[in-house]
Order: sequence, then C-alpha cells, then structure tokens
Amino acid sequence: MEEMGAFVFTSLTRAVGIGANSYLLEVEGRRVVLDAGLHPRLEGEEALPQWGGLGEDSVDAVVVTHAHQDHVGALPVLLRRQRRASVFMTEATLAMGEVMLHNSVNVMLKRRDEGIGGAPLFTHREVDLQARRWTKAPLRQRFSLEGERLGPEEEEPSIEFHDAGHILGSAGTLIRSGGRTLLYTGDVNFADQSLMQAARFPEHSVDVLVIEATRGDRATPEGFSREAEERRLAESIGAVFERGGCVVMPLFALGKTQEMLALFHQFRRRGWLGMDCPIYIGGLGAKLTQVHDRLASQTPRQYPGLQLLDQVAPYVVGGQEARSLPMKRGRIYALSSGMMTEKTVSNTVASLMLSDPLHALFFVGYADPESPAGRVRSAAHGSMVELSAQLPSQPLRCQVEAFQLSGHASRENIREYVNRVRPGKVVLVHGDEPAVDWFRTTLSADLPGSAVMVAQPGVSLEL
Repeated sequence: MEEMGAFVFTSLTRAVGIGANSYLLEVEGRRVVLDAGLHPRLEGEEALPQWGGLGEDSVDAVVVTHAHQDHVGALPVLLRRQRRASVFMTEATLAMGEVMLHNSVNVMLKRRDEGIGGAPLFTHREVDLQARRWTKAPLRQRFSLEGERLGPEEEEPSIEFHDAGHILGSAGTLIRSGGRTLLYTGDVNFADQSLMQAARFPEHSVDVLVIEATRGDRATPEGFSREAEERRLAESIGAVFERGGCVVMPLFALGKTQEMLALFHQFRRRGWLGMDCPIYIGGLGAKLTQVHDRLASQTPRQYPGLQLLDQVAPYVVGGQEARSLPMKRGRIYALSSGMMTEKTVSNTVASLMLSDPLHALFFVGYADPESPAGRVRSAAHGSMVELSAQLPSQPLRCQVEAFQLSGHASRENIREYVNRVRPGKVVLVHGDEPAVDWFRTTLSADLPGSAVMVAQPGVSLEL
C-alpha cells in the first residue's frame, strides 16, 4: 500500500531533454498530470508525450504551469482521453493558452494543406469546448484536486501556485500530502527581467523538488550583470544602424516578444534608442501582447500600467508580407519564431539578410541546437547555412550575436535556491544531457544527504 504522503513521479516525455513536457504524479491514490506539452520540432503523434499507459479517465487533475507550447500545446489531446479531470492554471495562462492552441490548429492545418503534416491533432472547436473546463487558480491559494479553496489546515492532497517569474502567468506548483511537500517549478527565473519580476517561491524547506535544468550547461560570466548586457545590446543595435544595417531578432511570440518590447521602451526612455526607430513584430506576438496589456495591472510584473502596443507602437507584420519587407537601415524586426522554424516570419526575414554584412541577427533566448536558429548560432562566419529545405543554402555574412537575456534561471541561481530549501530529494527535468549532468554532479556534492535524480522517460520514481 502506498505510504500516506508519498509521491510517485513518472516522466511522460519521450527523451531526456527539452521537448513535450508532461509528468505524472501519484499521491494517496490520486493522479495528477503536470503539464501537457507538444514537441516544437516533431510532427503528429511523435510530438506528443507518452500518454499511452495512462488509461482512459484515469487522471484526477491536470496542472498547466504556463502557456508555452512545450507545456500546453497537447492539452486538447490529453483532455479528450481524460474527460473527468479538473484542469488548473493561472488567469494569464488561461487567456494566452487559448490563443496559443488556436494558433497551433492554424499551423497544423496549413502544414497539412502543404502536404507536410497529417491531420491536425485537434480542432478549433475542441479548443473552445475544452477551455470551458479550465479553472483559473490564483497565486498562493491552496485548493483541492476538485478545485475547492482550502484553509491552511484543511484536507490534503492540495495544490498551490507560486509565481515562477518566467513569463506572464507562469507558476510553480506546491503539492502537499500527508505532511510532505513537493514543489514542481515548471520553467522558472529567479532574476527580474524587463517585464517579469523574479520568481516568488516558498523559502521553507521542501521534501521533494522537481526543477528545470535548462541552463545547466553554461556558466554565468564573471562580473555579468543584466544592466550591462542590456547596454551591450543597445550599443550593438546602434553600431548596426550606424553602418547602414537593420537588426533581426528571432523571438518567441509569447514572453520574449513582450520582454523585448518592454526593453525597447526602457531604451527609449534612457536615450539608447531613437523614438523614431521602427520596430516590427509578428501577428501572433501582437495578439499575445494584447493579452499582456489587458492584464497589465492584474499580474506581478514590472511597469504594471505599461501598455506595450500603445507606448512602444510596433508595426505588425503578417506572414504574407514577410518576403517583401524592406531591409532598410535603422529598423528592428523582432519576429517569431524564436528558433527560426521553417516557414515562420523570422525564418523568412532572416533569409533576406543572412548574406549581407550590413545587417545583424541578434539572439536573446534559448534555441534548440538542431533548429535553424541553433544552426546559425553555431555556424562559422562565411560558411554555408540552410535555413529551410525549400531554400538553397546561403553564406553566413551578417553579424551574429547572442545576448544573455534568457527567461530561464541561471544555473547559479537555481543552485542557490536548491541549497536554501535543502530538499531531501531533487528530480531534474527540462534540460539537455550536459545541463542535467552538471546539476546532478554539483547538487550531489552540495547536498550529500539528499538524493539527486534525473527523470528518465517512463521510469517511476518512488519519492
């Protein structure tokens, strides 16, 4: 019989790494699925987590930590099989999750029509119907697996959201059972960004910590400060403009686009960027920025009253316009996708300037090494680069620069937090193998009395 308060954790991902995030937590005979992501580089069933062993209607609750596709993108498929499960997320995740899932349907339909993918995994109607089941859960409020609000001493197991500081609405999930606690961080950032404030996680000890390992493979440079990095970005933009070029910044439509708009707003206020500098964003980025503006005074963030679309006034670029955009001096094209996936606006625009030394391609966030963005970042200047199978390879002659403005916590900040809460068990998720290995080695040395484990696909960990 399962011990009261014991947790059994199973990774439902297909591989160790960053992809379709989803995890099963079993506690006191109840089953909770943490996140329901879609792998951004795979197609059809291969892009889904491994849900085959769950069984129909076997899940009591689903928690969605934030609205990025690798955490919410397969939710309609999961809920089709788990019709009785309660579904919890923050208000901002609910609002942006609908936008992201409808956009995903549009992308799947377009790819099907182009003969690239098969039938869409779900439909617009399915998204609309299932969204009625989603429950908005406020931060720092305990609630049962049925969604009832609980007092501090009421029944368990219980769920409680804490601001994760990653993107608008992102939340870590604290689960209590039988006097024991498990904290699943989701994607987290322990430092202030341009728009988002640093995570506000529990500072008391936790029994089990399930934590992301995204940036475990890179150390923060000695003497690094975000303000200096922002200044370096502003000066680099100015240098490109001075020589007669423009800047292309591949960005995730959700989170990074809004962070950069807030940063450009700061640059203008500081006199680092001219008020007349045209800034272009994509259509999905504009839709999600509307949600940010609507919730500007209701969620933890910097500049709570800032209306990004009004005060930054970016131009919106549709997919049909991308190939005809003029690569003129003094313009910033802050376009999705952040990984420059084929047939996205950033991929198309990058193809127009990749071989021109006047222009620059600036990266400010994560890029899968196997994505077009990853290939460009690792390519030698002057080498041939393939942005798309539909386009010929091009020589890389534009300036390529990366800036450390990630929405994920640095490995040093994660290490510091783990040492503060001193969990008895640490489970590492959401990281490529070198990143996971660094955390496993380092945290095992830091906490010799704690077990540090890597969540292997399909393997259940009795915690």
